[in-house]
This record gives sequence, C-alpha cells and structure tokens, in this order.
Amino acid sequence: MGFLRSFSVLVVSDEAEKLYKIFDSIGITLRKTSKSKSSSSTTLYLYDIAFLDIDSEGWEKRLLELKQYMPVIAFGKPQIEKAVKSMKLGALDFLKKPLKDESVREIFQNFKDKPKVEIDGLIGISRIMEDVYCGIRKAALTDSNVLITGESGTGKELVARAIHNLSERQANPFIVINCSAIPDTLLESELFGFEKGAFTGANYTKKGLVEWADGGTLFFDEIGDVSPLFQTKILRVIQEGEFIKIGGSHPIKVDVRFIAATNRDLPKACREGSFREDLFYRLNVIHIEIPPLRNRKEDIPSLTEFFIKKHSAKRKDIAIKGITEEALDTLMNYSFPGNVRELENIIERAIAFTNSSEITVKDLPAYLIKTSATKKTQQGSLREALDLFEKELIWSALQKSRGNISKAADLLGIHRQQLQRKLKQFKIAT
Repeated sequence: MGFLRSFSVLVVSDEAEKLYKIFDSIGITLRKTSKSKSSSSTTLYLYDIAFLDIDSEGWEKRLLELKQYMPVIAFGKPQIEKAVKSMKLGALDFLKKPLKDESVREIFQNFKDKPKVEIDGLIGISRIMEDVYCGIRKAALTDSNVLITGESGTGKELVARAIHNLSERQANPFIVINCSAIPDTLLESELFGFEKGAFTGANYTKKGLVEWADGGTLFFDEIGDVSPLFQTKILRVIQEGEFIKIGGSHPIKVDVRFIAATNRDLPKACREGSFREDLFYRLNVIHIEIPPLRNRKEDIPSLTEFFIKKHSAKRKDIAIKGITEEALDTLMNYSFPGNVRELENIIERAIAFTNSSEITVKDLPAYLIKTSATKKTQQGSLREALDLFEKELIWSALQKSRGNISKAADLLGIHRQQLQRKLKQFKIAT
C-alpha cells in the first residue's frame, strides 16, 4: 500500500537498516534518509519526520533539538520510564521494539498531510511557515529579545503570543503596547507609572505597563512608528532592566522579556537617522520574518476553513459548512495585499452575504472576481515563455491540490523539494 506523498526521514539509530526494510515493505517512498547522529542544524529542515532510538546515548539532547524542526517518533525497548520521559520531552509518539509494520504505517498515515511543526493559534502547512514555527520554538527556549517583521495583517502579534506561551514566562503577563497610540505627553506615565503627588491630579500611585509586565513579556507593536523620545525612554529599560516612576526617588528593577514587531524597514530607518541603531541591535537579537500570504498560497485552503468555522456561528438562519471549488480557486488567484487579515475579512463578509450552506463566487467581493478574471499572459523571449508555461503548470497543480504542495508535486511528477525550489525560483505570488 503506497501513500500520496513520499517522505524525507531522519533515522537516528544504529538499527536504521531494520527501519528501512519496514518502510519499503509498507510502501513508503524515502526521498532522503540518514542514520547520522550528528546531522547539522542547517540540513535538518530538509526532513519531514524523525525516528529516534532512545536506547542510544545522548537521546534526550537529540530529541530536544530535533523537535524544533519536525515531528519526532521515539522508539526503544519497552521501558515505561524512558517512554514516558521521551513524551514529556516532546516526542509525538513512542513505538516499542521490535517495530511492527502496522505501527509504522499508522505514523506516516497520521502525518502525511500535517505541517512538520505546529504552533497553537497559527494556521499553515507551507514550508515557509514551518520555518517560522521553528523560529518560534527556538525563541521560546531562550530569554533573548525578539524582533518580528512582516507586512501588516500577517499575524505578528500572534507570533509574539506564541513565543510567550511556549516560554517559561507563560504563566506571567503578556503586555501589549501599541506604540503609535501613546502620545509623548503621556509616554512616561503610561510606560513607567507615577507616585502619588508627583503632579497635580496624581491622587494615587499608578503602575506603568513596564511594571505590569514584570516576570513576563512586553510586546512593542509597530515599534517602527515610535518617536525619538519613546526610543530613548525604552532603551534604558531594555539595557538596564530598570526604570524610575514619575515622582519616584529610586530605580525599580524588572525582569521583562522584550518582543517588538514592525512592518517597516528598520535598517533603512537607522541609516536615515529616524531610528536609533543601538535600540535596533538591542531588539534584533532574534529575528523572525512573517511571510506575506501571497508567498504561501498553499495555506489559503486551511486558513479559509478556519475562518469559516470561526465566523459561521454569526449566521443564525443558515449553517455555513464550507466553500465551493470555484470560490476557493478565486481566492487562490488573488494576491492579498492585506494578507491574512484581508482573507478573514473576505470570509466574514461572504458568510454575511451568502444564501447557501457553501460560500460561492457571487458571495465574494467584486474586486476579487475582477482581479481573478483579468490575469494577463506576459509576452517576451523564449526563455520567458518557457518559464511562464512552467509557472502556469505549477499554478494549475496547486489549484487542483487546494494548495497542498505534496499533492501538487505528485500531480507534476516531481519531488516535493523540487517543487519548493521552483516556487522560490519563480516567486509565485498570484
């Protein structure tokens, strides 16, 4: 019995050959395998799943590393303590030796259409989002500051919350500061608070946002929009981990992890002198870039399904269960300048307008339909024509597979990694 996709499997075991025979017997096609115990982190992203032998030396450390990149299946002798420990450390399943064909088959069946690394609250099965998930997990393992960049509507705050929720600070506050919403006149009182009697009208002592975040995470949303005064004030807090309230006489120490997000080009702002270079380097210890939706179109079907479930309850007169193929194709043909936020808005609007149990093309905004209908064929050299033909074939396969890269690769008769390289080469975004 074969599967809809082939797998890149990392096997960490001295008994790797036994597993390869099982893979072959149940019809698993291996694109790339290794029994190396020391594959570098620069190549781990190439694998879809790992089988880790917990009877091998140093398996705990290896498991902690591998789970950031892919699902890890632990296997070993039937020892309850080690099996439980492997699950606590992050293994998604445990198989006891000797491995059985059916047990291994079930593992591949369960994971063949899932992203390699999942993060609660984030939707996406694309290769590019798997890289984001890995970045989130790595950031959560440290206490370093993080800078999240990406266009408006890509979900930067969701990523910041995911980092916090996966970190050791998860039980403590996650405080959001909308940087562009705080005027300089209220800056210090909002950030640092004030003591009673500090100024006329200060009839009580107020905690600032920085103090509320003590022990947790402080998220600066749209940090690229802040004034020079704002930059100066927060730089000291980030550098020294302390601040002074308005009217206060001594510094207050805080234990805060800082995460910032922006849709602006901060290196360019630094060169132009509108953003402090020292502040940029303080924030940009770990950098996570969120891709625009047009660069991960294979995620549109799953995002659409999620938003339909989220907003369908708003219709009390009809049960909205899904979307037609034609309507989904229209979404797949759109470039989404407003990214995921725009897609959610479109789905919520369509749910409000539809008269059927499925969203149809006529329920979508007119501009969306017009954009899809007026795609133009480019003209140029023979090389350009061949590239265009290849892109159209890829695009057609993506549409037929509802954005699933593995299925599209099968339709095209190429490996998944080959298709991923083509998507990157052609920068397919429409």
